[in-house]
Amino acid sequence: MKRESLNPTGSFKARGMAVAVSRAVELGSKHLVAPSAGNAGGALAAYAAAAGVRATVIMPSDSPAANQVEVLVTGADLLLLDGLISDCGKLARLIAEETGAFDLSTLKEPYRVEGKKTMGLEIAEQLDWRLPDAIVYPTGGGTGVVGMWKAFAELESMGLVGTDRPRMFCVQAEGCAPIVRAFEEGSRFATSWENASTAASGLRVPSAVGDFLILDAVRQSGGAAVAVPEAAMFEMQRRMGSLGLGFVSLETAAAAAGLDAFVKSGLVGRRDTVLLFDTGAGFKSEPPPLNAPRPIPNDEAFWRERVLPGFRA
Repeated sequence: MKRESLNPTGSFKARGMAVAVSRAVELGSKHLVAPSAGNAGGALAAYAAAAGVRATVIMPSDSPAANQVEVLVTGADLLLLDGLISDCGKLARLIAEETGAFDLSTLKEPYRVEGKKTMGLEIAEQLDWRLPDAIVYPTGGGTGVVGMWKAFAELESMGLVGTDRPRMFCVQAEGCAPIVRAFEEGSRFATSWENASTAASGLRVPSAVGDFLILDAVRQSGGAAVAVPEAAMFEMQRRMGSLGLGFVSLETAAAAAGLDAFVKSGLVGRRDTVLLFDTGAGFKSEPPPLNAPRPIPNDEAFWRERVLPGFRA
């Protein structure tokens, strides 16, 4: 397992935001904005505070408690929206366009991927420059997959690894599986998932901006994608805890349930070297706090009348 839960803000999102915030500030940005299902928002808020710039995070109103508290404690503005992360993205774009804030949404700028790329670099380094046979990754926005695939290509160009690549396996939730559906249909692009629903907030991404990049990596590597039921996530979360692997997130548990399915189907062999990603700590999966900011409606007219004036003041 690669324990991304040990990063400074408790998830793999710290990698992308550390680089993206640093570069945005270097280029002169004073106000950063991004939508988030949870962990990315907490990471943005923490690194913006360290850099001394303003941050605004827009989250679905049912985002986990720890993520909301993390944003508030580190001094960022938190807007809770009655909608999905795709709706939060629309509000983030509006704030950026109307106020001059810099939009750090997934794959809307190049530097978060550069941060995620370090996962691939570390895998090679930590395994003595021999890449694993397979990588199993819980996939929402999928920048981790995109970043690692980029890292492996760059490592080969530098002569640090050979031409062999890990087979990339993506795991999603049955209630939100646009990448899995596109993979099974043979499509290069993934259509938006209607009525997305899963307790694993990081997997509740109905439309991934980098869908074709994720699918390219999976197919070029000889990997696959699978969706797992909600019950399997909770069962695996308990099983992993009882095996001494700690309190993992539901996203991590989903990946483990997916690995179980890949092994049973023969896509992953029992003698393969497999790297399973633990993308976040389980304690960051609690329900929203009772004292959270009041959610705002998913309505652009309301945003323009009631939200934007606060940023212009």
